[in-house]
Amino acid sequence: MTLTAPVPARTSQQPAASPRRPVRPLRVLLHVFLAMVALGWLMPLALAVYASLRPYDETARLGYLSLPEHLTLDYYGEAWSQAELPRYYLNTLVIVVPGVLITLMLASFTAFAIARLRIPGRKTLLIVFTAGNLLPPQVLLTPLYTLYTMVPLPAWLSDSQALYDSYLGLILIHVAFQFGFCVFVIANFMRTIPEEINEAALVDGASVWRRYWQLTLPLCRPVLAALSTLQFTWMYNDFLWALVLMSSGDKLPVTSALNNLRGQFFTDYNLLAAGSVLVALPTLIVFQLLHKQFVAGLTLGSTKG
Repeated sequence: MTLTAPVPARTSQQPAASPRRPVRPLRVLLHVFLAMVALGWLMPLALAVYASLRPYDETARLGYLSLPEHLTLDYYGEAWSQAELPRYYLNTLVIVVPGVLITLMLASFTAFAIARLRIPGRKTLLIVFTAGNLLPPQVLLTPLYTLYTMVPLPAWLSDSQALYDSYLGLILIHVAFQFGFCVFVIANFMRTIPEEINEAALVDGASVWRRYWQLTLPLCRPVLAALSTLQFTWMYNDFLWALVLMSSGDKLPVTSALNNLRGQFFTDYNLLAAGSVLVALPTLIVFQLLHKQFVAGLTLGSTKG
């Protein structure tokens, strides 16, 4: 009789290798398409930065896509002083910062009433706010210009003593056009917050203001951060309304400062490229500071269901 020793059991099991996902042609085409779209968006910016680092006579002689003979940052200092960018940056902040804060505050008020309070016709009201975004702003240029010249303001609020050519007028038009979009986004976000939270606060005797300010608004930080980034970018890059509703050159926003870099008979486009990069820099900084909250606000709720 022969005895065989039992085979000792394995103390540790090696993890099974995960099966390799097959490469699908449609996925490859999708990545190629996305890479081409990203390259198409980045190429103008990269070309502007590249042109701003080269002297104009060199690009005029060799072309903008040629290899550089030498690079310099002189155009940035010249654009900063010649375009008077610090003053125009200040003008833009006076317009954009109150515009963003007022828009988000009023939109959050309205969105809370639509999403959390049982007011009659709230769905119709939300549809009206959404439909207002479909109206092209260009059709309102002439009526708004006429209206702005007729609305009086005190001298301490407007040098022209009218809504026209005033910071307040430009802030109000930005708030009016961005209000509906913000209400739509915030109201849909508030509907994802469990209703039991609001009901528990109501049972505890919390007022409407307390339910809004201390309970609902802190939970809306992701969507408010995402909208802050978008609204800052849209208001900062506005050129149309400032051109139509303002006439004083020293009040115009920074997007109008690039006109100071254009000569009457000759324009140095490398200098203009340097000024364009400096003008676009604040939006890049804001997005970099808020990009985590921006992505979180856009993707929140995408994995539900």
